[in-house]
Amino acid sequence: MQAPFSTLSEFQTTLAQAPGPDADALAGAADRNGQLTKPPGALGRLEDLAIWYAGWRGMARPQISAPQVIIFAGNHGVCAQGVSAFPPEVTVQMVANFEHGGAAINQLSQAFGAKMDVYPLQLDQPTQDFTQGPAMTEAEVIAALQTGWAAVDPASDLLVTGEMGIGNTTAAAAVAAAVLGGEAADWTGRGTGVDDAGLDRKTDVVARGLALHATDNPLEALRCLGGRELAAMAGAIAAARHHSIPVILDGFICTAAAAVLAKAHDGALDHAIAGHLSAEGAHQRMLDALGKAPLLSLGLRLGEGSGAALAIGVLKGAIACHSGMATFAEAGVSDG
Repeated sequence: MQAPFSTLSEFQTTLAQAPGPDADALAGAADRNGQLTKPPGALGRLEDLAIWYAGWRGMARPQISAPQVIIFAGNHGVCAQGVSAFPPEVTVQMVANFEHGGAAINQLSQAFGAKMDVYPLQLDQPTQDFTQGPAMTEAEVIAALQTGWAAVDPASDLLVTGEMGIGNTTAAAAVAAAVLGGEAADWTGRGTGVDDAGLDRKTDVVARGLALHATDNPLEALRCLGGRELAAMAGAIAAARHHSIPVILDGFICTAAAAVLAKAHDGALDHAIAGHLSAEGAHQRMLDALGKAPLLSLGLRLGEGSGAALAIGVLKGAIACHSGMATFAEAGVSDG
């Protein structure tokens, strides 16, 4: 589906015009939850998840039958500053691995019945080094947002976005600091496993980027400090809202992209939940800033959408109980 925006200002308007949850479906789902054959609240957070999902899908007794996982890949000019333990060529190699079904995300998507799509974004043309100038022009960031938007299948009923891009924890840390506040050191972590000297170098790079591109506009922060894959994830998450498709957020990089939307328009992430808490140190700080409690905490730091894909199973379990359990009346069980 073609994106309804061609400038950052129009994208901002698109966020503001996005639909909310269906009030009748929310009420119906809450009513059904109160009649199921269990003590009130016995399924804990699964009950809240099911009602939340029902509201966004517009049905009191929903199913999850068509989840979609989309992986966006981009390369970063800031890698010239020595911020990663791996060379940029690995991005291309991992895209090939995704396309041939050999990555962790391929296995997890298959395990939970998700269709998986991969979008490499001009890997032969890295973004600009954000310590020297803006990472992207407006045309470039819009192109990435539009790619993300168009990648979402309107027939899907759940979305996970993941990423691949050597150097993208540096870009994500810079974006997070710009839109959520704080110092470079608050957001910069070891990413692919840099040593202490590498961490100091990354922190300095993020600090220099923030100093060069000081802005209180989240979309400008994405343009100046982010990457094509971050922008594409933001575009896809926004498109999911347009189609009333709930979203499970992945780890540090995906959540940084999502934070741009949250700060660009209040409530822009109401259709999204946090799939997991990653091992990247600042992810908890980021989730706290967004008011998102993760479903899982397994020490993952792979990216690719892997933690969010794993959380599909939790949400499927919540919906299976909500929509499949009998009510007290149906089961002939006394509810007290």
